Amino acid sequence: MSDIQILVLAIVQGLTEFLPISSSGHLILAPHLFGFDDQGLAFDVAVHLGSLIAVVAYFRRDILQITLAWFAALPPGKQQTPNSRLGWAVIIGTLPVVAGGLLLKSLVENEFRAPWIIGTTTIVFGLVLAWVDLRARRQRELDSLTLGDALLIGASQILALVPGTSRSGITMTTGLWLGLTREAASRFSFLLSIPTILASSLLVTKDLLEAQVPVDWASLGLGVVLSGAAAFLAIALFLRFIERIGMWPFVIYRLLLGGIIFIAIY
Repeated sequence: MSDIQILVLAIVQGLTEFLPISSSGHLILAPHLFGFDDQGLAFDVAVHLGSLIAVVAYFRRDILQITLAWFAALPPGKQQTPNSRLGWAVIIGTLPVVAGGLLLKSLVENEFRAPWIIGTTTIVFGLVLAWVDLRARRQRELDSLTLGDALLIGASQILALVPGTSRSGITMTTGLWLGLTREAASRFSFLLSIPTILASSLLVTKDLLEAQVPVDWASLGLGVVLSGAAAFLAIALFLRFIERIGMWPFVIYRLLLGGIIFIAIY
């Protein structure tokens, strides 16, 4: 991979990972748009790891408080606090996508990367986001989240195994459908991304270590750094402005992008 390819792909992934527009879809489409060779799943996971570092850095205080509260409330029968319940919500919300990822790993790596699939999911789930954001009550804060809510939001992540759906987009959509405010739905989506990205990164890293082909670790490392910086900026700006601007800018972007994809491939 050239330095330009690493720079473009890492920044694209970092900026799109936490926006409801599908980072994986952008990573798959970028080689078609810029004439790059397909960077492969290993680089995709490397730049996702950069995003993981960014979200942990941004929410470091929240993560510490949630972790301490979760351990303090063990065993489960003890009195729970809002932070300990949030810790359980993240755990419960992670289980469905871990199981789904293991079962669908082969399809995700091969069959789901076709441009027409990305175009379809980009448009369809953009319209779903628009409909839900328009009709949602958006009254509940994060401390009202139940374990049932967490399970539903977590289960929706399975849909995001198909590129173009957007993990952030589908979890925010489900959160809004359950009545969460835009900021609360976004924050839980970001917290839920931590174990999800970590699990997928560990799984593919294991495959890389066992592979009999050379791995360009320097390129992967640079991708981690660049995507992490871009992702941190995206998180900060998104949470600052989401209640003000709403989801419609991202819906319009998805519709335009989906249309461009179909024009380009047909």
